[in-house]
Amino acid sequence: MASSHDVDYEIVGDGAQMLIVELDPGESVIAEAGVMNFMEEGIEFETKLGDGADPDQGLLGRMFSAGVRMVTGESLFMTHFTHNGQGKAHLGFAAPYPGSIVPVDLRQVGGKLICQKDSFLCAARGTKVSITFNRKLGAGFFGGEGFILQELSGDGMTFMHAGGTVLRRELNGQTLRVDTGCIVGFTEGVSYSIERAGGLRSMLFGGEGMFLASLSGTGSVWLQSLPFSRLADRILALAPSAGGDKQGEQ
Repeated sequence: MASSHDVDYEIVGDGAQMLIVELDPGESVIAEAGVMNFMEEGIEFETKLGDGADPDQGLLGRMFSAGVRMVTGESLFMTHFTHNGQGKAHLGFAAPYPGSIVPVDLRQVGGKLICQKDSFLCAARGTKVSITFNRKLGAGFFGGEGFILQELSGDGMTFMHAGGTVLRRELNGQTLRVDTGCIVGFTEGVSYSIERAGGLRSMLFGGEGMFLASLSGTGSVWLQSLPFSRLADRILALAPSAGGDKQGEQ
């Protein structure tokens, strides 16, 4: 795999953060469609199949990789931003809902990071974005976002987005049980499985969901305080059109 481009960055804001990436001439970043906020003169963008991490990959390989991404519910295409001008130029990225941006240098986590399919924001050109399948079928049927996860690999900077506040926990042969939607990402040394949330009464009436994710091993785990799915469910429950609380209507 080719070395990733070495990009500089700044994260601004608090409740709804924005990522500002600084590019030298010839440097590029890849991003999910629709997350760009602005770009300065000299930066051009192109929508392509896949991440472009392997320049020798043929059309068939790119189409296969794009088709696999489609299985996760992501777009077939990724946007490539390249600085073709002079001097330094900046561009900004942000997710479509409030939260925190998590920068991760892949060189510092063993060259590989596993994240929820909707957590990936952008990365330096040369980062390979693929999917990984959890071998335990329970994670697929009951894990919500759990069964199909994105794998980010390379030696450059990558950026994830987390809803609300983000918490990083370090595991050293330990096990952490969390709500499945609260996982942002974890390093390769951490394994992921799904287990029942206690007995039948706890599963049905406990309010914590029927299943929990179990993260075990040695490595880093990033958690989010407000998964977008939880926020959306709350808004939908209160929407008058969905039979929710109509207080405040005139």
